[in-house]
Amino acid sequence: MIRAAILPAVGSPLEIAGIELPEPGPGQVRIRLAAAGVCHSDLSLSNGTMRLPVPAVLGHEGAGTVLSVGEGVTHVAPGDPVVLNWAPSCGTCHPCSIGEIWLCANALTGAANVHAVTEDGTELHPGLNVGAFAEETVVAAGCVLPAPDGVPLTDAALLGCAVLTGWGAIHHSARVRQGESVAVFGVGGVGLATLQAARIAGASTIVAVDVSPEKEALARAAGATEYVVASENTAREIRKLTGGQGADVAVECVGRAVTIRTAWDSTRRGGRTTVVGIGGKDQQVSFHALELFHWGRTLSGCVYGNSDPAKDLPVLAEHIRAGRLDLSTLVTERITLDGIPGAFDNMLAGKGGRALVVF
Repeated sequence: MIRAAILPAVGSPLEIAGIELPEPGPGQVRIRLAAAGVCHSDLSLSNGTMRLPVPAVLGHEGAGTVLSVGEGVTHVAPGDPVVLNWAPSCGTCHPCSIGEIWLCANALTGAANVHAVTEDGTELHPGLNVGAFAEETVVAAGCVLPAPDGVPLTDAALLGCAVLTGWGAIHHSARVRQGESVAVFGVGGVGLATLQAARIAGASTIVAVDVSPEKEALARAAGATEYVVASENTAREIRKLTGGQGADVAVECVGRAVTIRTAWDSTRRGGRTTVVGIGGKDQQVSFHALELFHWGRTLSGCVYGNSDPAKDLPVLAEHIRAGRLDLSTLVTERITLDGIPGAFDNMLAGKGGRALVVF
């Protein structure tokens, strides 16, 4: 038996309990976790904003060491350090066939599988495929990527979601160019990664926006040149900080209608807004036809940073080794499994950056 954080039902509090994992079958890998990040998507699963089978072991951002592999697995072996990839591409659906693997139609089919059982025999599913809130996990081989050389495993866990998402939002979705101005809404783990990515891209003015004044130091350490406490005047303040024009790019990392609308309003004529935050169906954003014509702005969604993890991880590793990307600055709290419910509370209260479960 190993310890894990279990979501018994949507809206229920997490339970830390023992589970029993099977040995890896064909095409599977068993991993001992070194660390797992507590992401807002885990909170979205627990409250029903995102719908996946329950009861489940949550957690999707992690890294660890391979314990054993099933038949047919050749790209990793026992003892290898690995990063978990919660959205493996199938390679055969239409999005995969045209190179948009982040939109793979079959990426989350593994979430319906039986992953483990509790002490009383209750069957559990793997939250977002990987069930990383546990001392060990068994995943499909496609969910496992070799960890980059020279990156501590506890830091590498963040590459599995927050960093890939923030990096991709800047470099793949918004395609920020040298000298452009960027506004980032929400200074959590993904927002902090986005700020660092904007700095690496060579953005000139980088404005961080959050409801909490206490996050200014975190934002500036990540690369923000300006900090705005969110209010009804946010768009006006960003225009003032960008020569009266508005930002070239806004990245929304919150998932709320009012924040998406404000991000849009904060960009210049012809500007680009990328929405990373996951909001509920009740978050309705409205635009009128004339403003769409007049402003000529672009609004786009962004799934997993529009990234190809196998290609992007080596690029990120080079930035880490060169000191341009500092993963440790994303982490504001290191906790055990028992600390995950408190980390959820902090996210709801808008406190801190990334909480990291260290095993």
